[in-house]
Amino acid sequence: MRAFLTTAEEGSLSAAARVLGLTQPTLSRQVAALEDELGILLFERIGRTLSLTTAGMELLDHSRVMGEAANRVALAATGQAQTIEGRVRITASDVYSAHVLPPVLRQLRHQAPKLEIDVVAANDIRDLMRREADIAIRHVRPDQPDLIARLVDEATAHFYAATDYLDRRGRPRTLADTAGHDFISFGDVDEMLAHYLPLGLPLSHENFRIGSQSGVVAWEFTRQGFGITAMDDQVAEATPGVERVLPDMDALHFPVWLTTHRELHTSRRIRLVFDLLADFLTRND
Repeated sequence: MRAFLTTAEEGSLSAAARVLGLTQPTLSRQVAALEDELGILLFERIGRTLSLTTAGMELLDHSRVMGEAANRVALAATGQAQTIEGRVRITASDVYSAHVLPPVLRQLRHQAPKLEIDVVAANDIRDLMRREADIAIRHVRPDQPDLIARLVDEATAHFYAATDYLDRRGRPRTLADTAGHDFISFGDVDEMLAHYLPLGLPLSHENFRIGSQSGVVAWEFTRQGFGITAMDDQVAEATPGVERVLPDMDALHFPVWLTTHRELHTSRRIRLVFDLLADFLTRND
């Protein structure tokens, strides 16, 4: 039933498999087994796309109720676990996962060697209510009442570029100077411009000739001299070969929220990881 619900909500087997941590053939077999058991067709398969049948649409609301009940049972059971063993899934942006978390993960490995830590490096917001992660590190405060969140840092960022890029293209000293430079996008260019234009940067689509949905990839492009981008100061200062652009420009500020489910917070292993992350990120500002 969970395979059916996730497939219906995600719209494809491949997307649902990623959410559930399954292979696509395994997920497909589970959906087919449900169809066989119920004796109805839940999806119409048109090429590579899936569309709910009438029977599937009628079943969807019932499966959501079942899924919510199952999640509540799982949350309660996990919350009562009093052993520092088992898996804890942490989700954070790919940049934070690769560049910020390793020191605290080493500490966790030393303090609780039986823990299994699964880091979900994702720039979208994973749903803690659906148990896609146990703990989330995000720059937006969650608004669901069953989640608890702690503001652990007020991070700063500036614009950076590789030294060899600046040697070739010159070092902009004013906002106007940036008009002739290449910038690297993290995802959608329109969204980048929506953030950058209010800062006074005279940029357009012409300035963004390369980018990636992955922050790690975009930062590597920056390090290899493709252009300028904004980056968390902590990450940038630990990266050799890059330097701050527009040194007189005010820092960009963004919050860092640590979030988990209220019931999970009573689990010793979740509490241990949550508290270590909170202490590390607070001291690491």
